[in-house]
Amino acid sequence: MNDKQVSRRLFLVGSAATVAAAGCAAPGGSVKVRSTTQAKSGFKSPNEKLNMAAIGAGGKGSSDIQQCASLGENVIALADPDQKQAAGNFNRYADAKKYQDFRVMLDEMGDQIDACTISTPDHTHAVAAVACMERGIHVYVQKPLTKTIYEARYLTETARKYGVMTQMGNQGHSGDGVRDLCEIIWSGMIGDVTEIHAWTNRPVWPQGIKDPLPAEEVPENMNWDLWIGPAPFRPYNSKYAPFNWRGWWDFGCGALGDMACHILDPVNMSMQLGYPIAVECLMEDGNSEQTFPNKSIIRFTFPARPGFPQVDVYWYDGGLKPKMPEGVVEDYEMEACGSIYYGSKGIAASGEYGGGSRVIKGDAVGQKPAQMLPRLPGDGDDMKHKIDFIRACKTGVPAGSNFDYAGPFTEWVVMGNLSLKFPHEKLDWDGEAMRFTNKKEANDYVHYKYRKGWSL
Repeated sequence: MNDKQVSRRLFLVGSAATVAAAGCAAPGGSVKVRSTTQAKSGFKSPNEKLNMAAIGAGGKGSSDIQQCASLGENVIALADPDQKQAAGNFNRYADAKKYQDFRVMLDEMGDQIDACTISTPDHTHAVAAVACMERGIHVYVQKPLTKTIYEARYLTETARKYGVMTQMGNQGHSGDGVRDLCEIIWSGMIGDVTEIHAWTNRPVWPQGIKDPLPAEEVPENMNWDLWIGPAPFRPYNSKYAPFNWRGWWDFGCGALGDMACHILDPVNMSMQLGYPIAVECLMEDGNSEQTFPNKSIIRFTFPARPGFPQVDVYWYDGGLKPKMPEGVVEDYEMEACGSIYYGSKGIAASGEYGGGSRVIKGDAVGQKPAQMLPRLPGDGDDMKHKIDFIRACKTGVPAGSNFDYAGPFTEWVVMGNLSLKFPHEKLDWDGEAMRFTNKKEANDYVHYKYRKGWSL
């Protein structure tokens, strides 16, 4: 891509979400604000406080709601089926109403809640988010947005329907590093990018397990039926919850679910990827019906887009990494997580959350492109991401990782997990129709049947 190809149109398309996140208009244009006619309570003044709730108040949910509170918002309700995990926040916000079942919380307090953080295990994200959005409640949903492709599409459409503000919890999206990488790619510093490699050291929890775990007594603090939620019921075991759920097919999304929405975010944003046309699991070790594999390599193929050629994106997990590119700057090291971009004129690299983005080979080594995208206020990516969400809730200008961006991104991330069901088979994908065209059986995994009593 030469400098002329970084056209005004490409700049506006490429930076739309980020410009919106900064609350300002692109040069010569205006930010398109989603219709809010169906929203429950409209939008507050920037000086008014949001009444906020948390679904999942322990673990990552603890810091998610605390950061919102630290910005001056009111915490009025907390829901968590594990009272021990949530005890810190249950005690911290003494005046907030406490629940185990988020559905009861929403039935009783839905008309009082402006916004909600959703930080549950992956399998409950979609049903919780939809229950909030249908009540006009703005939602901040941890990554990955959903477990299945269908759920991601459904959340995107539901957010549009109800005019609510949304944000997926991939905080690196609000950091400077992702913007640095976009500007490197869009300015043509490394030419046309046709191959990208991204990797992680995850999983750092047990995977490769073939059989369900034996039943244990459910702790008094835990409502196991609520924790199971829409997943198929199985007896409680302490090695499912509160942490290791991520490695189990019924509850989590494995290494991809944990890290891809971080590591692949600069890939997705800089390359304006959209839907892939194919996905293939090239290698896996230890995959089973119960858990994700210990390691895998997956290739996604994306078609040519305006201003961009066709590109292959390779994902490595379980500590696997691509080969170190030859001839790069001496101080470049492949850390535990990161990504590398092969262009026709050079090579660029990014870190785990997009940080440290730079050219590592080619004539542009040591150079920085002209700034195209606004940087967001705040101390640290996670806080910037919360500020961006709260600003969206108060102004109606979408946050950067709103579901119009995060939904399609999540679709192709979790498609990688689907490919694990058919290793060494290239699966051709029709994104608009949301179906595989050459493997009918693969379509059975685009969504799954919820347990009775739970549905979108």
